[in-house]
Amino acid sequence: MFQGSICALITPFKDGRVDYAAFEALIERHMEQGTHGLVPCGTTGESPTLSHEEHERIVEVCVKTAAGRIPVIAGAGSNSTAEAIGLTRHAASIGANAVLVVTPYYNKPNQEGLYAHFKALNDCADIPLYIYNIPGRSVIDMTVDTMARLAQLPNIAGVKDATGDMNRVSQQHLAIGAGFNQLSGDDGTALGFMAHGGHGCISVTANVAPAQCAAFQNACLENDFEKARELHNHLMPLHEALFADISPAPVKYAASLLNLCSGELRLPLVEVSREVGHKVKQALDSVGLL
Repeated sequence: MFQGSICALITPFKDGRVDYAAFEALIERHMEQGTHGLVPCGTTGESPTLSHEEHERIVEVCVKTAAGRIPVIAGAGSNSTAEAIGLTRHAASIGANAVLVVTPYYNKPNQEGLYAHFKALNDCADIPLYIYNIPGRSVIDMTVDTMARLAQLPNIAGVKDATGDMNRVSQQHLAIGAGFNQLSGDDGTALGFMAHGGHGCISVTANVAPAQCAAFQNACLENDFEKARELHNHLMPLHEALFADISPAPVKYAASLLNLCSGELRLPLVEVSREVGHKVKQALDSVGLL
């Protein structure tokens, strides 16, 4: 079971290409500052604009650089089941600890289609699989009943829940049991998620504030919710600023201000406006990062 602060890694670019040196440096920084796990090639890593070759190499570099020190949950989602199977098998073959698979976007399968998609992935490789339920991006919402059906399969290990619905944590716990690994996908509601019995957060903010996000998660895991609330309130302006525009544009701008990598994005994403950039600067300053 994975827990704590798990960073949804950005993918650094330089002149249109993946900046692998910056990517490796980011991973080492996470090691130094207490991050509990890494997710390469998720939405925050701009996976929709990565080529298959880039996607696979980024996962390989992440696994190699992490070198078993913390777990790697490789992004392997697609709205094509065959493509998701290929990415899942690749992640399993190079030693990733698990895969994260988003509910298929755009084609809008019904609940039976969702079940069939994830069952095919369960059957294709022997690796723990996390369902990424994010209706805000994929349009569809996996129901608790469908998730409970899938949880009976041997490789379905947990969920990254980005519904923002705190009821889901308890509902999924009651329907599936304590062994189902529930990870938040939303920094702003992570405190409530953890208080309801969650196990961690796949975090965007951890890209720029890894030590503070890890401290917050450690407090939650120790059931010290007074301390966790203080840390959460301290980070809240940063959580809000990093979602003041479409992610990962704000967090990439923040990373550039901290000289971690360039703020370069791939179209159709564009850099943040001056107004959003000002909010990001102010938030970084408020939490002591600038």
